[in-house]
Amino acid sequence: MKLFKTFSQKTADIKREWFVIDASENNLGRIATIAANLLAGKKKITVTPHVDNGDFVIITNAAKVGITGNKLTDKLYHRHSGYIGNMKTKNLQELMRTEPERVITEAIAGMLPKNKLQGARLARLKVFRGAEHTHTAQTPKKVEVK
Repeated sequence: MKLFKTFSQKTADIKREWFVIDASENNLGRIATIAANLLAGKKKITVTPHVDNGDFVIITNAAKVGITGNKLTDKLYHRHSGYIGNMKTKNLQELMRTEPERVITEAIAGMLPKNKLQGARLARLKVFRGAEHTHTAQTPKKVEVK
């Protein structure tokens, strides 16, 4: 009888890669799910729930991301400073005009597990408004969005 041992990855054995996703003419939810899976390392063979073994993700053309339905006017984003009566609310159309990077970041943050690893995973996410990014030295691999 052969006994199998459960694999548990060590933090010293983590190998991170860089991926780039072009957000132009792709839906926000589809981009967010692909990026969240890459950040969490779900597709790796060495996935371990309590070890952060995800990769770096660069998202370009955040201003050109596709939104379907009535979300541009109906979806609301809230921001609160902690003071009484100081909650600011913007709809998706206003937020896409001023800071489209925040829209993508919040969509991805909503798809990641709410635990101690979430902040470190989001720190590896780099979102750029245009087609250019500052991480060409890392030679990121292009991810096709289907």
